[in-house]
Amino acid sequence: MIKGVVFDLDGTLANSIEDIADSMNIVLSEKDFPIHDYDTYKTFVGRGLKALVENALPESGIDEATLEACYNRMMSVYDENCVAKTCLYPGIAELLTELQKRNIKIAVFSNKANELTQKVAKALLADWQLEMVIGAGGDIPRKPNPKGAIMISTKMRIAPEEIMYVGDSGVDMQTAVNSGMYAAGVLWGFRSMEELLENGAEVLVENPMDLLNSLD
Repeated sequence: MIKGVVFDLDGTLANSIEDIADSMNIVLSEKDFPIHDYDTYKTFVGRGLKALVENALPESGIDEATLEACYNRMMSVYDENCVAKTCLYPGIAELLTELQKRNIKIAVFSNKANELTQKVAKALLADWQLEMVIGAGGDIPRKPNPKGAIMISTKMRIAPEEIMYVGDSGVDMQTAVNSGMYAAGVLWGFRSMEELLENGAEVLVENPMDLLNSLD
């Protein structure tokens, strides 16, 4: 029986792709580099902002100094715009409310930088009691390293096998597998059904409330 749920943030709880893409496109335009559309950015997200910047930059002719400058600029631009258009997916509010009614503990573990993760969570998730909100940075390595997930399990005082990890990417499913949690893949996010299944998804859901069927 599931007693706790750990959610990924981007592409799972929150539709953030427009703010991410718009911010990175500002950085690219400032450098006269080609920009990308929203669907392309969906393939870039999931492994942290530094990886996204690397993917968005031209494939050749980029030295380490340019990469670092673009990353720092992206951090600044995105910090100013991270909740400009970002919103919860339809049905997420109802799901979180129902989970709390059932006394199921809730947490967030994202590969977004911790300070940005906290900012988005504060803006969008203040109506619910979250056991922990963790982003990457400091002593928390990025997913699929399970350290953050195990920290949440310890804080919840719930064994990993009694926790559902919910995400939209292969990295999320790998995180669930690596931490011993139940891997639930969502189909409204940024990645494909095939990617989720290939990386260990034990259940796939098409809308948030369907997750309730996998709690028992």
